[in-house]
Amino acid sequence: MGSIRIFGMAERKSSLLLQVVIRVASSARIAVICGRWFVPWVVRPTLLLLFLVTLFPFCHSKMVFSNSVSGAQSGVAPAPVSGGGISQNAKFSYGYASFLGKRPSMEDFFEARTDVVNGEIVGLFGVFDGHGGARAAEYVKQNLFSNLIQHPKFFTDTKAAIADTYTRTDSEFLKSSENSQNRDAGSTASTAVLVGDRLMVANVGDSRVVICRGGKAIAVSRDHKPDQTDERRRIEEAGGFVMWAGTWRVGGVLAVSRSFGDRLLKQFVVADPEIQEEAVDRSLEFLILASDGLWDVVTNEDAVAMVQSIEEPEQAARKLMQEAYQRGSADNITCIVVRFLANDANCATELQASVGNSAAELR
Repeated sequence: MGSIRIFGMAERKSSLLLQVVIRVASSARIAVICGRWFVPWVVRPTLLLLFLVTLFPFCHSKMVFSNSVSGAQSGVAPAPVSGGGISQNAKFSYGYASFLGKRPSMEDFFEARTDVVNGEIVGLFGVFDGHGGARAAEYVKQNLFSNLIQHPKFFTDTKAAIADTYTRTDSEFLKSSENSQNRDAGSTASTAVLVGDRLMVANVGDSRVVICRGGKAIAVSRDHKPDQTDERRRIEEAGGFVMWAGTWRVGGVLAVSRSFGDRLLKQFVVADPEIQEEAVDRSLEFLILASDGLWDVVTNEDAVAMVQSIEEPEQAARKLMQEAYQRGSADNITCIVVRFLANDANCATELQASVGNSAAELR
């Protein structure tokens, strides 16, 4: 998943050229691009767009975004990052693992923590997969949850609070980056918020949340892809188009249909989350949040099977990360595992003592 960046000229000129191409192609609604009756001013930008999206799959792995930190550039590949914790009320434990993988730059960000809001313990977990640079993902990580827990309806109408917070954070990012070099960056967001005995899952883009309930893998978020019937209809009704360029892309450019940022495509690529509520009861064993670096190569069922026998969430997250890498994932890989604890004081104490211990390094 990603967006095309045009290099070899000033970024502002690149953005303007891309905007012209998108608007010309969108307004023309061209189904066939090779007829002789097309005038040159239509053919040239269309052919340029086709050239770019054809070239993209071959050069993407070698692209270096100006606002991303690249381990390859420094000569030292960043080591995987992992950690974890347990809630103060010992109702759930969590672990995370994140790795550059085979990409030249790291654009995945994540949040995994607990907080106390109005005297109540809440869990806040999110994976934010950037494209076109890391800034949008970094901004969402820094601001989404802080905006959410300050929302006046956070407890009384959590679903409405989440929806409002997603769109507000998106608007604030677009405004803050309007005159910066990060103005065209974008990011997915998959979040899981634990409030009392409720699990609220929200998603924009193609990161994913999967739960294990009663031993079964259940996806509780939907990947937002441009070729989905309802997403394609929404995009086209807004004046956009979807075309094949190695995969289905909005405007021939972006492989997700919803995201934060993506200024040039904002009319079509919204940050409106789909939200699902799940009850936290004894049948709910654990949840997995991950970027598409995992889901591109590991099925929901395989991921759940791998985690099921591992009690320590950090170890489970590292296992998923390692497996995705070994299966050939070409993307950054970020995984979070949240395990819901039985009302067993001894089990909770043992888990609390084990949190923070590092698992074996990637082989």
